[in-house]
Amino acid sequence: MPLFFLGLIFFSEMVFASLKVGLVLDKGGKDDKSFNTAAYEGARQAEKDFKIELKYVEATDINALENLHRQFAQKKYDLVIGVGFAQAEAVRKIAGQFPSTKFAIIDGEVNLPNVRSLMFEEHQGAFVVGAIAALKSKSNKIGFIGGMDIPLIRRFSMGYKAGAKHINPKIEVIENFIGSTGEAWNNPAKAKELALAQIGSGAEVIFVAAGASGSGAFDAIEEKKKLAIGVDSNQNWIKPGFILTSMQKRVDQAVHKTIEDANSGKFTAGTVRYGLGDKGIDYSLDKFNEKLMTADLRQKADELKAQIASGKISVPDYYKTSKK
Repeated sequence: MPLFFLGLIFFSEMVFASLKVGLVLDKGGKDDKSFNTAAYEGARQAEKDFKIELKYVEATDINALENLHRQFAQKKYDLVIGVGFAQAEAVRKIAGQFPSTKFAIIDGEVNLPNVRSLMFEEHQGAFVVGAIAALKSKSNKIGFIGGMDIPLIRRFSMGYKAGAKHINPKIEVIENFIGSTGEAWNNPAKAKELALAQIGSGAEVIFVAAGASGSGAFDAIEEKKKLAIGVDSNQNWIKPGFILTSMQKRVDQAVHKTIEDANSGKFTAGTVRYGLGDKGIDYSLDKFNEKLMTADLRQKADELKAQIASGKISVPDYYKTSKK
């Protein structure tokens, strides 16, 4: 074959080669119906939209993270995305060793020239759903169940309490955390036990920010005919009629946008923040909860969203107060 045609074939392969994207999920996996599911769905949508080559892996434990990122980089993946704050150290180390590979990290900040950090203003959304819970409660008692007791989940809790007390200064917020290790994200039995205890103490609405463990709390909510608030992805469908709303972190949109930018040559490093103003954070409304979220409730929630986005309401942030 003439060299001219060989050159054309090589050029064609270079032009039309698919972007290779590696997605590193944590132990909760793509079916946790929460954080990891949202990231996976965003990546899958990007796979359809941009014809990329996508591969995902699920870390069995935190010790596996570094090796998973390294394997993607060694195999010449163009973009590697780590899901969760626990992957920050692995991303920092491997991104430093493979400067020509692009990396992204969700819920962690890594200051390197080839890393995009995707951060969310969780406390803003937690404030809004806390207000919704307080407006819905008749007992003046609501609950919060967190997964792993870490600053990120404390941030959820602080915002939730502030939103509830903004509506009703006398409301009682019962708070529990499932554990202090990564196992807390995948312990539905413990979550159910905590939810039943909170309900027994009078809580009518429980905000559950516990990853795959949340399914246990939702079971308790359904059994006792109370209300839950989901987290991260839209979880309204899991227990229709018993999930008041979900505080969505649009991880799917952030992942999709990052892949789109890498595919179009517009990828930039640095920290990108998502909040109520750009709908990176929001509460969910669909056919599964529209009867629970009455017009008056939605109106108040939307008013609070606008006031937070404009700066009229300043939501306390655990990240800032814990450093004082």
